[in-house]
Amino acid sequence: MSEHDLAQATALREAALEHNAAWDLLESLTTEVGARLPGSPGDARAVAWAQARFEALGFDRVAAEPVAFPRWRRGDERARVVAPYPQPLAIAALGGSVGTPPGGLEAEIAHFATLEDLEAAADSSLGGRIAFVSRSMERFRDGAGYAPVVKARTDGAGVAARKGAGALLIRSVGTDRDRLPHTGMMRYPAEGARIPAAALSNPDADQLERMLGRGAPVRVTLSIHAGIDGEATSHNVIGDLLGAERPDQYVVIGCHLDSWDLGTGAIDDGAGCAITMAAAALIARLPARPRRTIRVILWANEEFGLIGAKAYFEAHRHELAGHVIGAESDFGAGRVYAFSTRVKPSALGVVDQISQILGPLGIARGDNSAGGGPDLVPWRQAGMALATLHQDGTDYFDYHHTANDTLDKVDPAALTQNVAAWAAFTYLAAQAPDDFGFDLEPSAEPPASSRSE
Repeated sequence: MSEHDLAQATALREAALEHNAAWDLLESLTTEVGARLPGSPGDARAVAWAQARFEALGFDRVAAEPVAFPRWRRGDERARVVAPYPQPLAIAALGGSVGTPPGGLEAEIAHFATLEDLEAAADSSLGGRIAFVSRSMERFRDGAGYAPVVKARTDGAGVAARKGAGALLIRSVGTDRDRLPHTGMMRYPAEGARIPAAALSNPDADQLERMLGRGAPVRVTLSIHAGIDGEATSHNVIGDLLGAERPDQYVVIGCHLDSWDLGTGAIDDGAGCAITMAAAALIARLPARPRRTIRVILWANEEFGLIGAKAYFEAHRHELAGHVIGAESDFGAGRVYAFSTRVKPSALGVVDQISQILGPLGIARGDNSAGGGPDLVPWRQAGMALATLHQDGTDYFDYHHTANDTLDKVDPAALTQNVAAWAAFTYLAAQAPDDFGFDLEPSAEPPASSRSE
């Protein structure tokens, strides 16, 4: 990397710290659009918003590529303990869940401490009871507590149905103590009954455990109106800054544009969109474009299983070798504390140079096993070079997939630090004299902190 390139990246880093462009973008998205459940009117407004913003920020080429999927809708949802201690429970249906029968469902609770305990129960043994999985999530800066518990949300309904349950309740996958349940994607197996599934807020899960601990059977009534409502089309929105020398080589950065419907999607993943758009916009203001094309992708429908990511991969897989490195911002708005990569050994010298520029931001050099981010999973599996700018997610799962995912949870100074890091990394990746490697050893499993769902 030339001294000029390093000096330019340093200048971008410092310029980013003087501006609040990402905050302005995030404020606009969460105020003017709000929640962006895939296939909803908010989702369509977000696509239009993104196209207009890319144009206003001076991107050379803007595209919206269609993505089709089944549309899930949430309706009214209520739960209540009817015996022995009548009182309401705070719940949220899991994304993809079916509704309860007309008039609701009432049954006794069958308690399981973990999904593994539920799996160990005899098939057809629950006799229509409501399975309740109560395992709690642990708090870690890197989100390592998520992977051990999230399978209860994604796979629990299928397991519970096989055991004969009439519905599934889980403790929310979150680290907060607020009385706000966490939603999130679930999936049914191809074969078997489909039962309603919902998450309890953490305080309500505690309350239900205390009731069960008194020894008497606990009966709960559920009323959930939800389900698939036809097909929908959204779009992956793409903004390109065309490379001056190698326009057919892409440094890919981005976020997912969709969000859950309970909050306004500020940290998941409006912040990632604002960070990466603002970083690229800083580069767009330079007198000359960098060597390679910088492509910012706002992926559609990540929340229901990387639908937009898979569509983008299929549409662009003929350009595999042209995607030289990728990174996604999808872990909230906490400060970046480490920078890791997944590149060929000969590119580690360039990585070291990038790390030196990031160091003054308090960012440590990480290892060479980066996951890149959820929407880059198909590219990781194909062998693409990747980077991860690790964010402090200590409080991320306090707000994740809840009504509390709102703009006030974002620290403007931390958001600005992110933009500084992303601008420097992206510029230097686009200017690197050599590529970062392709057809690296494919991996079907990225690190837990970069997984979807």
